[in-house]
Amino acid sequence: MDNLKRRHNATFTDTPYDPAFYNGGIQGTQPIPSDDLTQSDKLHKPPSFPVIPQYSSNKYLAYCQQHHEVIIPTVLTILSFWTRFRLISLSKTVVWDEAHFGKFGSHYLKHDFYFDVHPPLGKMLVGLSGVLAGYNGSFGFESGSTYPDGMHYGVMRIFNAMWGALLVPLAYLTARQLNLTVKASVLAATMVLLDTALLCISRFILLDSMLLFFTCTTLYCLSKFHNLKNESFSEDWYLWLFMTGLSLGCVLSVKWVGLFAVALVGIYTVEDLWDKLGDLQMPKHTYAKHWVSRIVCLIVLPLVIYIMCFALHFAILYKSGDGDAQMSSLFQANLEGSSLGQNPLELAYGSKLTIKNFGYGGGLLHSHIQKFPEGSKQQQVTCYHHKDDNNHWIIKTPRNAKEEDYEDENNIRYVKDGDIIRLVHASTGVNLHSHPVSAPITTGQWEVSGYGSETVGDGQDNWKVEVVGDISKGYDNNGVRSLTTRFRLRHVQQGCLLTANNVILPQWGFKQVEVHCDKRNRVDDPHTWWNVEEHYNDKLPPAPANAYKSHFFQDFWHLNVAMWTSNNALIPDPDKIDILSSEPAEWPLASVGLRMCGWDDNTIKFYLLGNPIVWWSSFLSVLVFATSTIFYIVRMQRKIYDLTNAQWDQYLYVGKTLFLGWFLHYIPFFIMGRVTYLHHYFPALYFSIFMGPFLMDHFTRTCSSRTQWIIFGVLYTSIILVFIYFSPLVYGMSGPVTAYSGRKWLNSWNLVD
Repeated sequence: MDNLKRRHNATFTDTPYDPAFYNGGIQGTQPIPSDDLTQSDKLHKPPSFPVIPQYSSNKYLAYCQQHHEVIIPTVLTILSFWTRFRLISLSKTVVWDEAHFGKFGSHYLKHDFYFDVHPPLGKMLVGLSGVLAGYNGSFGFESGSTYPDGMHYGVMRIFNAMWGALLVPLAYLTARQLNLTVKASVLAATMVLLDTALLCISRFILLDSMLLFFTCTTLYCLSKFHNLKNESFSEDWYLWLFMTGLSLGCVLSVKWVGLFAVALVGIYTVEDLWDKLGDLQMPKHTYAKHWVSRIVCLIVLPLVIYIMCFALHFAILYKSGDGDAQMSSLFQANLEGSSLGQNPLELAYGSKLTIKNFGYGGGLLHSHIQKFPEGSKQQQVTCYHHKDDNNHWIIKTPRNAKEEDYEDENNIRYVKDGDIIRLVHASTGVNLHSHPVSAPITTGQWEVSGYGSETVGDGQDNWKVEVVGDISKGYDNNGVRSLTTRFRLRHVQQGCLLTANNVILPQWGFKQVEVHCDKRNRVDDPHTWWNVEEHYNDKLPPAPANAYKSHFFQDFWHLNVAMWTSNNALIPDPDKIDILSSEPAEWPLASVGLRMCGWDDNTIKFYLLGNPIVWWSSFLSVLVFATSTIFYIVRMQRKIYDLTNAQWDQYLYVGKTLFLGWFLHYIPFFIMGRVTYLHHYFPALYFSIFMGPFLMDHFTRTCSSRTQWIIFGVLYTSIILVFIYFSPLVYGMSGPVTAYSGRKWLNSWNLVD
C-alpha cells in the first residue's frame, strides 16, 4: 500500500495509442520490473485492440483530421517557402559571406582551381545555382559590391533558400517520428519556421542552409531507422539505415561540422550494438550481420560520398587558378594553363626556382624585405601559400667555391645528391642563412634568415642537398628533378635541417609559416623534405610530355590536410577588433547579433539575430531536461518510480538524442582555437528547438486538453508576435537604423550603435 502511495504514474488520456511509442527506446533502462507493476501501470499497458479514431461531425473538419499528416506538412511547406522567398532580391549588393561562397561557385563555372577550408559539396551546389540562373562566373563577388544588371542573383538565393525552407516540414516529420503529439510537432516546426536567425541565414548565397538541411535529414533518418528496430533486416530497415549514411556523407561533405552529426549517430550505434550484445537469444551470425550492415551504411557509404565529392571537385576544376599553391607540385603540373608541366627536368646550378615544403599543408620558401623584430633582426624567411615573386630563389655555388669547378663543357652542372649549394633570394639578393640564434616561435631550434649578398656572407650560407627519393617510377639517378624529387637541405655548419612545421607567425610575419633549422635530425619527417616547383633555366630543355603525373588519393589526402591546417590557422587576432566574431557563451541566450552588411543609411541592412522566444525557451528546455533526468534517476534509486517502462524509455531516448545533438554541436566550440561566429550555433539550436515541445508534451501529459492548449497557445502566440516584430531585421531595414532602435532588447546587441 505504501508503494502505491509513493508511485506517481503518468497517463496519456489525450493521445491515441501509438504502437511506436510503446515500443520504447533501446537505450533506456528499465526502472520497473515486470512483476512489480501496479494496477495503474497495468491500465496503461498497450491495449490489445485497435483504437477507433473519433472524427468531427463536420465533413471538412473530419477530412482535415483524417488527412492531417499530409495537410499539416503541406501548409508548413507553403508557409516556409513564402517566408524564405519573400523580398529575397531586395538587396542588390553582395551580403556578408556571399563574397566567399559566390566566388567559389564562380570557380566551378570557370573551372579554375581554388582553395577553401570547407569540403566541396555545398560550394558545388552554389555553382549549380549559378548554372540554373544562367550565370557565367564572370562576377567578382567583392564584398558590398552591386550585382550587375542581367545577373539573376535572386535565382541563386532562391536555390539556397530552398534548402532552408525544407527544414520546416522536415522538422514536423522528425517530431512525429520522435512520437511527439501533433500540437508539439507543429510547435517545433513553427519555431524553425519563425526563428529569425534560421530564416535570415537561408536567404543568401551561403552554405549554412545546406548544412542545416543535411543535419535535419540525418536526425529524421536516424529516427525512422530507430522506429524500425523491431523489423531488423527488412526492406524499410535497410532503406533508412542507408538513408542515414547518405545524409551523414552529405553533411560531412558540406562542412566538417558534420563530424558532430557523425558522432551522434556513432554514439547511438555503439549503444545499440552493445544492447544487442546482451541479447543472449540473438544468434551470433545475426549479431555479426548487424555489425556489417552498420559498417557498410554508416562508415563506408559516408566515406565514399565524401571521396566522390572531391573526385568531382578535381574533375570540374581542371584549370590553373589562385588555389594552386595549396596543392602538391605534381597536382599543379597537370592543371590546364599551368607552366609547371614545362619545367626543365633536371636541376642545375644557375637555375631559378621555387621550393615547396613536401609536408602536408606545406608552403613555398619565401622571403621579403621585412626584418625579424627579435633574434638576429635579419631579413625574414617564411613559407607562403600563394604564388609571389618573393618565392623565387637562384641556385649558386657555395661560399668560397670557384665557379669554373661547377660547369661542364656545356657550361652546365646538374645538382646531385650530396652537393653543397647556396640559395640566393632573387628579389632582394640575400642568401638563405642559418646560425645559432633561436627561431622566433619554435625557440628550441635555430633561426633561418636572409643575410648578406653575393659578396657579403660566410660559410653559414651553405646547404647540403640530401635526396630522399623520387616519386617517378624507375628513376634511380642521384640527381634532383623538378616536382618529383624529394630532398632535404642540411645546414653545413650547424648540421640542422631546413624545416617548416606549419607553425604560424604573428602579424609581424604576416601570418605566414615559420621556417627554422631543426637540430633533431628527424630525417623521416616530411616537413624537412622539399621539392622544386617552378624551374627556369634557359640552358635546359622543357620536360617531355607526360613526365609529371599525380595520383588521386595523394591529392585527396594532401588537400584535406591543407584544409585542416588552414582551418586551425583561423585564430582570433588580438591586434585586430572583429565586430562580427562572438564567443560560444554568448550564443544560447541570443546575447549577440551579427551585422551582415554595411550599416549606412543608404544600404538595405540585415541583422542576424535569433527570435528571443525561440532561443531562450530552447536553451531553458535543455537545462530542464538535464535537471528532470537527474531528478528521475535519484527517485528511482530511492525506489520511487514516476514513469512506466515505456514512458521512461521514450523520455530517455528522445531527450538523450536531442541533448547529445545539442551538446556535440555546441560544446566543442569552447575548446576550438579558431575564430567563432554566431552561425556556428545553428546546428546545435536545431536540436534544442525540439526539446521544448518534447518536454511540454511530457509535463502536460496528465493535464486536460484545454489546459494543454492554453500552455501551448501562449508559446505559439509569443513566437508569432515576436517574429512579426523582428521581421524587418530579416527582410531588410532601409533608412536610418535608429528607426529600429526599439527592437534592441539587450545592450549587447549592436543593432544601433
